[in-house]
Amino acid sequence: MASSLDLKFGHADVKYDYSHDYDVVEEICEMILNRTKHRPTIGVICGSGLSALGDIVEEKYDIPYEQIKQFPKSTVPGHAGKLVLGVLSGKTVVMMQGRTHLYEGYSVGQVTLPVRVMAHLGIKTLIVTNAAGGLNQKYNVGDIMIMKDHINLAALTGESPLRGANDERFGPRFPALSNAYDSSLAKIAKATAQELGYSSFMQEGVYCAQVGPAFESPAECRFLHLVGADAIGMSTVHEVLVARHSQIRVLGFSLITNISVLDYGDDVLHANHQEVLETGKVRSEDMKILVSNIVGKIE
Repeated sequence: MASSLDLKFGHADVKYDYSHDYDVVEEICEMILNRTKHRPTIGVICGSGLSALGDIVEEKYDIPYEQIKQFPKSTVPGHAGKLVLGVLSGKTVVMMQGRTHLYEGYSVGQVTLPVRVMAHLGIKTLIVTNAAGGLNQKYNVGDIMIMKDHINLAALTGESPLRGANDERFGPRFPALSNAYDSSLAKIAKATAQELGYSSFMQEGVYCAQVGPAFESPAECRFLHLVGADAIGMSTVHEVLVARHSQIRVLGFSLITNISVLDYGDDVLHANHQEVLETGKVRSEDMKILVSNIVGKIE
């Protein structure tokens, strides 16, 4: 087989799932480790409008996704498309400034390959963030929801990053997800939010992921809220699944950027991506402070 570095990647017509190829993941990690002194123990994924989290990393070393040929390239506004290694609150981290999504035309394997790489680089904890619509009508725009569970609509219909051959070096054939989100990390997050005076806009709930890119219809929103979802987005759950497959602890946050429309009528507010980005800007400083404080407390 030709070396993976001799091939061209990052498009929907690439059928081979490199996230299942241990040799490819090793090759990417070797390239990264040869370019930086950093050896991360914590990973962070920045969602829509939240790439500013990367601004607080010290001793920073950036690698644009374009320089990692196997990585898919971010095409959505609000996703910088860089892998950042450095120090945050005294801990060595690797941070994805922006992610890719299934709706961009990528396979679920391409979307989750960076998480495979982060796990192989040595992280033991992954913090995932996303922008989401609030299905729970008690939520307000600007709330931050700690993810306690998720509903993975794509995986329930067969679009799972673990579909296909399983390499035991990555993880078991049948991983459990009853503890997908680490309760001890959630306790740290709640205590930290209280210390910072953030309790008034902190929530805890269930995140649901659909494929997108269209926002949900009112009927879909009512259905998803009825089955237990508090927030809805288009990312994250595939990454969490791969992280748990690799025995990585996960802490998740959803920034509520809009309240989902559950009713009909011309006068209702319609979800749009600009609102997502604007809310990300407004709450980005709080998210930076919250995440950096939590990172400092993780053993």
